[in-house]
Amino acid sequence: MNTPNPFETEVPVQLPPQNASEADAYMSEALRAGASGQRIELGELDLDTLLRLGVAQGSSDIHLRVGVPPMLRKDGDIFYTKLPPISLDSMKAYLQRMVPKSHIPKLQQRTDHDFSFSMPGLARFRVNLFYEMNRPGMVLRVVPERVPKLEDLNLPDVLGRFNSLNRGLVLFTGPTGAGKTTTMAALLEQINRIQAKHIITLEDPVEFVHTSQKSIITQRQLGLDTDTFPNGIKYALRQDPDVVLIGEMRDRETMMAALHAAETGHLVFSTLHTNDAVQTINRIINAFEPHEREPVRFQLANVLQGTVSQRLVRKAEGAGRLAMLEIMFVTPAVRDYIERNEIDEIYALLKAGEFEGMCSLNLTLYKAYQNGLITDEIALGTSDNPHELHQMLRGAFHGSV
Repeated sequence: MNTPNPFETEVPVQLPPQNASEADAYMSEALRAGASGQRIELGELDLDTLLRLGVAQGSSDIHLRVGVPPMLRKDGDIFYTKLPPISLDSMKAYLQRMVPKSHIPKLQQRTDHDFSFSMPGLARFRVNLFYEMNRPGMVLRVVPERVPKLEDLNLPDVLGRFNSLNRGLVLFTGPTGAGKTTTMAALLEQINRIQAKHIITLEDPVEFVHTSQKSIITQRQLGLDTDTFPNGIKYALRQDPDVVLIGEMRDRETMMAALHAAETGHLVFSTLHTNDAVQTINRIINAFEPHEREPVRFQLANVLQGTVSQRLVRKAEGAGRLAMLEIMFVTPAVRDYIERNEIDEIYALLKAGEFEGMCSLNLTLYKAYQNGLITDEIALGTSDNPHELHQMLRGAFHGSV
């Protein structure tokens, strides 16, 4: 494929960087104008200024496309800024600043690229470069420079139980943008602060950057430090690890390598794009050929320690979102259901398993609504079983929750 080279012309940076307070004031003015339907006539912004504007507004993602103004996602919603449309020359200038040298030779062979970009003192960005109508575009996920603590995220303390494990597989699931990476980073940071371990992360690309404290942390990026997840896992096991984080289990080979790592006495964290604990188990088993599924099911029953399914929902009052979790710990009963291929029976254990620290998504949503943290509309819109949650909210099961 003959992909256009975004570096074929040299484009100078147009404006000097502004500091964070100037950027915040500038974006606030632009947003006020947008709310009143006005347009501010301003020149296009250099990359530093544009990213400072997005971060100052608390954006989770920044969308840049040729011919339209920059767009921001905040609290789950996307909106256009009232900044001028981005020209092709400006987009090329942004790419010149951001794209790692190691990716430049690949730009004319591939049309999709993932990499990270850092602005010290501001944030890191996970960048996806793509082409739309033969023109480059980007989506930048904002990654705070400081690795969060579990208490910063208002996550349940019971999650810390996973950090006390010495072996096994823990999976974090949910849709894109649900905060899975942030939750895993907070768990790793807790291990880093209080345990003497060797933690290896395999990511595409590296997002949160950890500083070794009581633990040693080795962070390896796909395409830069290792070529594939399966190979990265294979060689990680030769580097004396205690904990291995795999950014995403995308395929059968990565799943097989992750199961092997957990089976050989390592604690493995990873993510999948599934909605709940039961779907997660089925997704792994069904990734294998029919004749492989029974041994894989027994292997998974032996190594799986738990799943965390996560959603982000809008607060009832004020800006921001909250994480709603479904947490499953693999108890002897759960292992038995997996081995017997009666995986759907696990739903009943989740509903009744609060004494084990487990909770279903509906129970989490119900409690958040009861505490005034979210509205009933948001709760029902988030639930995978809104009929059941509707009954809970109306008090049908009030005596059992």
